[in-house]
Amino acid sequence: MQSNHFGGEKLLTINRRMFIIGAAKFVVFTGIIIRLFSLQITENKKYRTLSDKNRLREWRLPPVRGEFLDYFGNVVAGNLKVYQLHVVPEQVENFKSLMLRLKELLNLSDKQFNKIIKKKNSQKSWETLIVSDNLTWEQFTKINFFLHELTGAKPVLSVSRDYPLSENYTHVLGYVSMASEKDILNNEVIKNNHVPGLRVGKTGLEKSFENDLIGSNGVQRYEVNAYGKRINQIDHEEGTQGKTIKLTIDTEVQKLSNELLKDVAGSISVMDIYTGDIIAMHSSPSFDPNLFLFGISQDDWQLIRNNPLKPLVNKTLSGLYSPGSTIKPIVALSALENDVVSTKFKVNCTGKTEMYGQTYHCWKKKGHGVVDLKNAMKVSCDTYFYEIARKLGVDRLKQTALKFGLGERVLNEIYSNEKKGLVPDTQWKKNALGKGWVIGETLITGIGQGYIQTTPLQLCLMTAQLANGGYKIYPKITSSNDDVPFEVIKSQIDENYKNFTESKKGLTEASEQLLSFIKEKKHQPLFRNPENIKFIQNAMFVSTNEVRGTSYSSRIKDPKYQFAGKTGTSQVKRITERERELDLKTIEIPYNERDHALYVAFGPYKNPRYALSVLVEHGGSGSVAAAPMAKKLFKLIIDRHEEREKIRKEKLLKI
Repeated sequence: MQSNHFGGEKLLTINRRMFIIGAAKFVVFTGIIIRLFSLQITENKKYRTLSDKNRLREWRLPPVRGEFLDYFGNVVAGNLKVYQLHVVPEQVENFKSLMLRLKELLNLSDKQFNKIIKKKNSQKSWETLIVSDNLTWEQFTKINFFLHELTGAKPVLSVSRDYPLSENYTHVLGYVSMASEKDILNNEVIKNNHVPGLRVGKTGLEKSFENDLIGSNGVQRYEVNAYGKRINQIDHEEGTQGKTIKLTIDTEVQKLSNELLKDVAGSISVMDIYTGDIIAMHSSPSFDPNLFLFGISQDDWQLIRNNPLKPLVNKTLSGLYSPGSTIKPIVALSALENDVVSTKFKVNCTGKTEMYGQTYHCWKKKGHGVVDLKNAMKVSCDTYFYEIARKLGVDRLKQTALKFGLGERVLNEIYSNEKKGLVPDTQWKKNALGKGWVIGETLITGIGQGYIQTTPLQLCLMTAQLANGGYKIYPKITSSNDDVPFEVIKSQIDENYKNFTESKKGLTEASEQLLSFIKEKKHQPLFRNPENIKFIQNAMFVSTNEVRGTSYSSRIKDPKYQFAGKTGTSQVKRITERERELDLKTIEIPYNERDHALYVAFGPYKNPRYALSVLVEHGGSGSVAAAPMAKKLFKLIIDRHEEREKIRKEKLLKI
């Protein structure tokens, strides 16, 4: 009886436990079924996407940068394909092991290896680390071969800038380098197109036209295996290449400018006197911009940075120099325009002028004797220009100088490093220095010394506007189909001249309105009397082509190449009486104390089309160091003119 009772309880307990276990199994299996249903049906899309993300990879490709072409369509800044190796640290299981393997495969030096580790430590873990941005083909193929054991490493085909003419265009184009954090934050276009290793413009036109040049990203989608190795390309979206920009520059003239300035510091500028096209714009010394593409080495950087001739400075745009005697055509023109003197006005040059106890010397110790305005320009007599500057006054001189392009940026805002220079007047000194102007400062301004500061490109523009008859032009360094043709500009100038001469015949209200209308139009006259411009042109011609002219030794007899010009010598320090007595040759003077040599010219004289300026820092005399360069330049410039005209006329036909 008792035994049956215990047996019943035991059976009941077993049944209860079996029920609980069965219920538990039911709940578990029901949960599994529900979860499987959820995974397979309800969340199918989500997990398929996650699976595809693990199986499919997407790479944003670097945008293909637009090219720069010279006037003849030659590439002066293009692109090259380069092979890179990227690593994302957070995707790497053992970063140290990976890097040691990469060091072995790529044969990295300890210095290179430590540099990569240091760079990794300075970045966030999710930021791409560029192990190498310029792999050889052998290195690239080796990485791809061993990619199955290099988890986290990503070989990338990228695009890099290429400057085929190296130092010839450095200061015109600038250079590109790795986009910095500042570049990304300050430019929305760079930010939107940024990929690891992206290079952007740092200086020059590369920086000015960054938004046009950068292009847009392409996208590649790949299927990868469990080791991350590409096994199939799924999709490819082409990016858009940046805009191609055509320059007005002639590479042959640019190259000659570089050759002429070899081993010296200086600048050469060449400009079309009607269209304002810049034919050449070279600053010396230069450097190879390709050095900056993949990170310049410390040795190369120190060589450039510590060069006493300052290759990093664009002397054409940023160099400020006293113009010396190259300012004399403007001084003479201003005096004539303001009826201060006539062309027959004469001065007896004895070699010096005394005023208020101060002596002002002429460059010729014994003087030039009695000279009129044309002869004073021809022999560059300082005494003569002291006198007409005294009569003219610095305020009226400034008005004329500003009209002809001095004291203002030539290329507007295209180059952020272009300087305005300075043409002083009485009010400027009072505002800037808190002192009154004195007559002696007017005298030295009249020979291009003292406070006055100009850039070589400004002197080129000044000469161009004298050469075209005294009409305003608008310099440019890029060319497009929207450019106003030469024929239209010449016609506009001729029309302005006709209207100007007609308005001068009668001082009626109608003629005054006509004058106002001319001023509102482009290429307006910068003169009061066109005969004054013709006189200045002729004075510059005799300075170059007649005996005793300061640049007579650099003349060209052939009318095809004949040019007119004006030499200049810019003092860099005050000459003491003792130094004047010693009368040392240039080579005997310490380099940094030698005068700058300048020359401005236009040609061919009978039918002018081009103007140029040459500057040689510490070159001594303009007639010795600068004018001979102009002789070589004009021969090439005029020979190249026909080729340039062919291109220009072809462009007109296309329009």
